[in-house]
Amino acid sequence: MFLEELRILLARHARADWTTAIDGVLISKVDRSDPPAPSTSGTVLAVIAQGTKRLAHGDRIFEYGAGQYLVASVDLPVTGQFIGATPQFPALGFGLTLEPSAVAELLLRAGPGDTPRGGGTARPGIAVSDAPEALLDAVVRLLRLLDEPRDRAVLAPLVKHEILWRLITGEQGAAVRQLGLADSSLSHVSRAVRWIREHYAEPFRVEDLARLSGMSVSAFYRNFQAVTAMSPIRFQKQIRLQEARLLLATHPRDVTGVGHRVGYDSPSQFSREYRRQFGAPPSEDATRLRLPSPALP
Repeated sequence: MFLEELRILLARHARADWTTAIDGVLISKVDRSDPPAPSTSGTVLAVIAQGTKRLAHGDRIFEYGAGQYLVASVDLPVTGQFIGATPQFPALGFGLTLEPSAVAELLLRAGPGDTPRGGGTARPGIAVSDAPEALLDAVVRLLRLLDEPRDRAVLAPLVKHEILWRLITGEQGAAVRQLGLADSSLSHVSRAVRWIREHYAEPFRVEDLARLSGMSVSAFYRNFQAVTAMSPIRFQKQIRLQEARLLLATHPRDVTGVGHRVGYDSPSQFSREYRRQFGAPPSEDATRLRLPSPALP
């Protein structure tokens, strides 16, 4: 019932840069199926109203379509594309940035027993589910406020809280709840993820990352693997190669320099791993690169 109105609202308010007048709300409208493009997921709720999105993270493939949603509770390196999008049948999607502080606020306001019990183990950083009608209803009401500027400032934060609450108490609630808990396994892993992102060109020891995360080495490795679906070393490699691809878009003739800037001492190793990741050596890929557009997971 809500999907048709959701499609209409998304099509009407889509912008080239995917932003909207409501902070943290994104709208995607894609009318062609480009090759898979690397990006990062962010911490986000993404709902598809029309079309299909395929997202690859490590060895995991997520495919979700109209009436389904994806939750990313950690900012992970991903490769994504919309499938079968055309000008006559564009892919349409809604995105909402998930703020840990907002999740924490709702958890503090919830009464005892209001949220489902969840184990303390780390959850995967990306998951897909069917969207219940209550969630779609709240998303539609938030988007209606784009046509109601007088009411937007007061009502948009309230509807955002409702959407978060639907997520917290829904099928992927355990992962979303961990986002707002300062002492959750997810928050510990997120510290390491953030450090690797900020220092991706630097070597590190897993022991040091475990200490930074406040975990034993075995617990850190187990939880990091559960959240990111890869080892810390492989995660760093993914970040390095994505950064290299972005740099090559503006420095296509400096393959050796780009490899060194992202942390590779060996040009041959850089070329070999780049080709394995993107299907072509850096010099060849650089000739066809374009800077990526903002991408909704």
